[in-house]
Amino acid sequence: MRTIRYPDKAMLFSGILYSKEHYYDNAIDCLQDIFGSIAMESPITKWDFSDHYRDELGETIYRRFVFFKDLIKQEDLAGIKLATRKIEDKLSADGKRNVNLDPGYLTPAKIVLASIKDYSHRMYLKDGIFAEVTLSFVKGRFTPHINTYNDYKEEKYIRVFMMARELLSLLKN
Repeated sequence: MRTIRYPDKAMLFSGILYSKEHYYDNAIDCLQDIFGSIAMESPITKWDFSDHYRDELGETIYRRFVFFKDLIKQEDLAGIKLATRKIEDKLSADGKRNVNLDPGYLTPAKIVLASIKDYSHRMYLKDGIFAEVTLSFVKGRFTPHINTYNDYKEEKYIRVFMMARELLSLLKN
């Protein structure tokens, strides 16, 4: 009988979209309460890839990524997405979100994002949550797929994920 091989633990991260710094700070406090200490934060960048979030978040939107020290089981991603949705609801005002949280995980081979939306390239996990491989590690760098969000294709974000990948190797030892 063959033995079952379970995947290694992964580095949890969240992409965060927001318009005001105090919304970001509140989100970080909530995320750390649930997921523990932050191992790395990306620089603040202006996010202007779509008008989709402007009605909720505001005219000028910023993006940051946070990566957590405590590694997660990959199968926990659906529950993590549900937890981040509760944080978004908690930090909402007047029926509008003040932050958008996009959790995912990083392994040496890939970046996986959680989503509530189904599409041809997404796999159903459970409880209304889907997952997609957004970036794959090929020939020494993360590379996008055909359905990868445009911002994740940006070199500045790929560099952030490359640094996080190096950090993951340190956290595993």
